Parts: sequence; C-alpha cells; structure tokens
Amino acid sequence: MTSAISARLNAAFEGFTLDVNLELPGQGVSVLFGPSGCGKTTMLRCLAGLQSCTGQVRVHGETWQDQGVFLPVHQRPLAYVFQEPSLFSHLSVRGNLTYGQKRVPPGRRKVTFDEAVAWLGLEKLLERRSEGLSGGQRQRVAIARALLRSPRLLLLDEPLAALDHRSKAEILPYLERLHGQLEIPLIYVTHSPDEVGRLADHLVVMEDGRALASGPLTATLARLDLPILHQENAGVAFAAKVVEQDERWHLARAEFPGGSLWIRDENLAMDRSVRLRIQARDVSLTLARPEKTSILNLLPGVVQAVVSDGHPAQKLVQVMVGTTPLLARVTARSVESLGLAEGAKIWVQIKSVAVLG
Repeated sequence: MTSAISARLNAAFEGFTLDVNLELPGQGVSVLFGPSGCGKTTMLRCLAGLQSCTGQVRVHGETWQDQGVFLPVHQRPLAYVFQEPSLFSHLSVRGNLTYGQKRVPPGRRKVTFDEAVAWLGLEKLLERRSEGLSGGQRQRVAIARALLRSPRLLLLDEPLAALDHRSKAEILPYLERLHGQLEIPLIYVTHSPDEVGRLADHLVVMEDGRALASGPLTATLARLDLPILHQENAGVAFAAKVVEQDERWHLARAEFPGGSLWIRDENLAMDRSVRLRIQARDVSLTLARPEKTSILNLLPGVVQAVVSDGHPAQKLVQVMVGTTPLLARVTARSVESLGLAEGAKIWVQIKSVAVLG
C-alpha cells in the first residue's frame, strides 16, 4: 500500500476523545466503519479543517496541519459531501455542477464535466431544477459537483444515511463505478456493513474514538480479533474475474486467488471484474469432499484459527482458500467432532455467493 494520506489526530470533548494514527492509500475508497458516536464524522471533520484538533495531516506530500501549520478548510484542496446534499434550489442540475467547476482553473481540472455526468448517470437530468429531484438523484448531483472541484481528496460523510432503501439501491451502483475510474482518493464514512462490502478497498474499523484496525478490505474483514465485525452478517468480500459462462443454467464462473466460484449470471460479461461477498453463515466445513451434494461451490482449505462467537454454542472459523481468507460460523460441537484446529485441512462448502458489483 502506498500511503498518500497520513493522519495523526487528537481531539478532546466532554465524555469523548478522538485519538487516531492512520496511513491511508492514495487511490480507491477508504471506509471509516463503526457504530454511531465512535468518532467517524469527527475524524472526517478534522481532516477537512472543520473541527479543531491537534496532530498532523499530510496528503500527497503536502502538509495541511502540523505544529505551527493549520490550513483553513478553504485552502485545503478537498471536497466534502454531507448527508444532506444542499444543492442550490434556484439552479438546474447543470448550473449546480458548473458552479464549483468555474472556480477551478482549466489547467488544474482533473475531472471533466462529461466524465462526472457519465459516472453519476446525470445525462437526462441536466436541465431539471434540483428541487424536483429525488433524494438519490440529489445526492448523485452533489457527488458529481464535488468531483468537478477536482479535489486531491474527496470526503463523504454517510451520503446514503438520509435515503430510503430504494434510493440507496439506485445510487450504490454509481458509487461502485468510482473504484477504478477515479485517481482521487475517497474517504467514506458509514455504519452499514453492506456499504463496506460494496464500496471499500481499504477498511478502518473505529470504536470509542480509536482505530481498532486499518488494512485492505478482505484481510480486515476476516480478522477474528474484531468483535464489532462479527455480527449476524459477518463475512468477507473480495475481487474475482468472470472466466466462464454456462448459458444453459444461467451461471458464471468467477476466478479469485484460491480457486473459482459459480455465481448467478446477471448478464455478466466475460473477463469482467466482480466483487463477491460470502457470509460466514453461508459456509459449512467437512473433512472429506462430498460426492453428491446440491452445493456447487466446494473448495479445499486450511483452518487458520477458531474463536468464540458471542454465544457458547457458536464458533467462528477462519479458513484460508489459497491466499483468500474466508469465515465460517459453525457450532462448538462441530468444531470438536471435526477436530477443527489450526492447520487442519478441510473442504469448504459455500451455500451462497452475493455479487456486489
């Protein structure tokens, strides 16, 4: 990981202290994840210069804050997207988009108007007044407007929190597009595990004002020392590539470091990169490869660790399939009867694979 963003931040409030020391990559989406009140938004505001704090902030080699240095927010080359988009109601979508772009000299523009419009799917909305847009459409306009400021860092503070389920489903595919298309790093705040799985390249897990963990998405989700991640929807997400299609059964085979998986073919093109999520509850383990089973996805693996899982009846097992870690939620009785311990060779049965994008 190339650390282009360095943040050592301290801030004290009544009953709460923020104390983080993070190195984040200079491309892709870094997600700050944790429960409400854990300090995610406070950290984002400190990065932006909106919140008073001590420490150091460096972005792409430029010092925004250090001892004796504090760039005010208007001097930091960033854009900030809030929960509420705050568009100019008297302007059209086009007018909102060009408002910020006009203030960026042509030679410093990293994102063109047409690129921002295409990435956020705004072609048919350009002449509409912003006050007549849906919540999801308004937030897409806000993100495109932020991109057109050509920031060196884009901060998004729970941009889907105020949206209903339908609006969230509408906007998520557009956010997913930004992974490979933007050179601008994004720092994204959420307490939604679904948004973590779909959007994060790098994951920061926060609790009580501190970063409990920071690292690449798959490896961080698979850690067993982070109970905050081991709720009902515990699992991992990782990248794969479509390498085969079975037209008769409407399936596609996606290859990843460690093997391949059959997934539902939702018009997936060959060689397309997809992100897959496997939840721990959808994984079972066996010592011998089953000969006749309805489960299509069977992979050899090696047990890395076994830990308690919140209830005496359950255990969480980390398994390496090639170089990809998976999690399985099984009963303590099964752990004992199968002799599951570090180094045990087993077969992983995967009952369900979600294609995130």
